[in-house]
Amino acid sequence: ERALRGTLPVLADEAGAQEAIVATITGYGPLQPYLDDPGVEEIWINRPDRVFVARGGVAERVAVSLTAEQVRDLVERMLQSTGRRVDHSMPFVDASLPDGSRLHVAIADVVRDWSVNIRKFNRSIRDLDTLVRLGALPALAAEFLRASVAVGLNILVCGATQSGKTTLLNALLSAVGPTERIVTVEETFELDLDVEDVVAMQCRQPSLEGVGEITLRRLIKEALRMRPDRIIVGEVREAESLDLLIALNAGLPGACTLHANGTAEALAKLCTLPLLAGRNISADFIVPTVARSVDLVIFCRMEAGGRRRIVEISATDGPDGRGGVMVRPLFCLVDGELAATGALPGRLEPFRARGIDLHAMLTPAAPAGEGRDALPGEAEIGVPV
Repeated sequence: ERALRGTLPVLADEAGAQEAIVATITGYGPLQPYLDDPGVEEIWINRPDRVFVARGGVAERVAVSLTAEQVRDLVERMLQSTGRRVDHSMPFVDASLPDGSRLHVAIADVVRDWSVNIRKFNRSIRDLDTLVRLGALPALAAEFLRASVAVGLNILVCGATQSGKTTLLNALLSAVGPTERIVTVEETFELDLDVEDVVAMQCRQPSLEGVGEITLRRLIKEALRMRPDRIIVGEVREAESLDLLIALNAGLPGACTLHANGTAEALAKLCTLPLLAGRNISADFIVPTVARSVDLVIFCRMEAGGRRRIVEISATDGPDGRGGVMVRPLFCLVDGELAATGALPGRLEPFRARGIDLHAMLTPAAPAGEGRDALPGEAEIGVPV
């Protein structure tokens, strides 16, 4: 108004000025445009004058320069609605923002300057068909995964950070039956399921007095008392893997994610993590339990240029006799594309009960009178070629 009266210079961009003011008062200041930008996947602050974003898996530095006071104010505003805190007694915090984005903060003196990371949730990917259109997996693999979820196979999604594990898990669960009750357990809320009957739980930090903490192990045990038809653990990191395996071994379908460099490595890690639960837990119990409880392992990878895709789908094939679990590749890369090997998973009864013919779905047919070359993994497992 003063600019219109001539007492101040005319605003060059009135709409932009209005957006900046609203973001400063009610939003997250200079970061708000990047939170509103659907092309931005992640935002992080290494120092007040060094702010980065990721678009399509590729990082870039942006022209945003903050002060230390602004960074602290932004963190306090983000945590205001979460009920969580960060201070010298609790220098790390994980929280979910109102829009579903995940916030992680580390403060000095654990780091030189306050480190802030905001990972946005991609709401545009809600089902497997969307992943097929984006080229993350072929239609045949999507059809098989959809059937596997529908019949209640236990699925482990693995990969490195930012490889798309949570997004894939969210898409997989779009295939659950309409009458199923799902209970999700996470450190911080990330999953956002299009399911009518769902209960989402997250961990809680201890209070200033050091009491009131709720761990993933506690949440998994509580979830079993909530009449779940399927239990989902956002990410398995430590001893909670034992409680999940016990639940899956009791016949309750479920799924989880795990950081690993491949399907075999994921199973080896899952055989090790439960040992953190106590000295009375031995590999003699864990390895056969993993072999019986996990049906499918899906490996995701982010390639050069930021493309995320599924590069392997394998089934468990029992203990290997050397303290590990054998894997049977069902889909693997052939000439850069994910293709069926012709192998079938070990548990076929759930598919047969639903009238699903996996042999017709997964076994490539050769033209009459012609053979074909063996796909990777077929010779090793004795699949006819």
